[in-house]
Amino acid sequence: MTAPLLTLSGVSTFYGAIQALRDVDMTVNEGEIVTLIGANGAGKSTLMMTICGSPRARTGSIVYDGRDIARLPTHEIMRQRIAQAPEGRRIFGRMTVYENLLMGAEVSGQTDIPALLDQICDLFPRLKERLSQRGGTLSGGEQQMLAIGRALMARPRLLLLDEPSLGLAPLVVRQIFGAIRTLNRETGLTVLLVEQNAHQALRLAHRGYVLVNGAITMAGTGADLLARPEIRAAYLEGGG
Repeated sequence: MTAPLLTLSGVSTFYGAIQALRDVDMTVNEGEIVTLIGANGAGKSTLMMTICGSPRARTGSIVYDGRDIARLPTHEIMRQRIAQAPEGRRIFGRMTVYENLLMGAEVSGQTDIPALLDQICDLFPRLKERLSQRGGTLSGGEQQMLAIGRALMARPRLLLLDEPSLGLAPLVVRQIFGAIRTLNRETGLTVLLVEQNAHQALRLAHRGYVLVNGAITMAGTGADLLARPEIRAAYLEGGG
């Protein structure tokens, strides 16, 4: 039985007086891809940011690798070999692709830069062709590849991916999801994926959770959730 790498228990998060997460319980086991699906405004990105300590969970525990990180400062959380590719990519547009990637390694003090760069360039050959190009001149898909590559340069045990398919063409989405699958299979990387593209996410994931109005309403394997009529009606009608 694979051990849990990340466990959220009774996590509630607020923005002022507004409650965004309600007693969330969730587990991500070592080596799994787990996806969190839900409508816009359900609290998916808030959950990701709460794991990273901003905003901070008001109640509950967030246990990562046997340690409760819920009260740690964000910079200390990110030093625990957790890396995030945030929604909207947020690359450094004036910096080159190479410089963006170096920033990812800098966060966690990685020194084996050539080997890490080779791994990223094998995974995303388009980035290898554009190492000297400014990040802001890349296409949307290339910027998403760069955001993921920058996170991977930290050599994480847990990769948090927030809406990696947002605004991208179907072909690019398939390339990015294929890269995530390859990473997981070949390196055992653990991935927590927040996605509106429920069909792609549930096909990729070992397990999934459904978030509605800040609360987990359903959980199961990716295949089980894909087959459930209520999931199909809410998230998959029209081709998802």
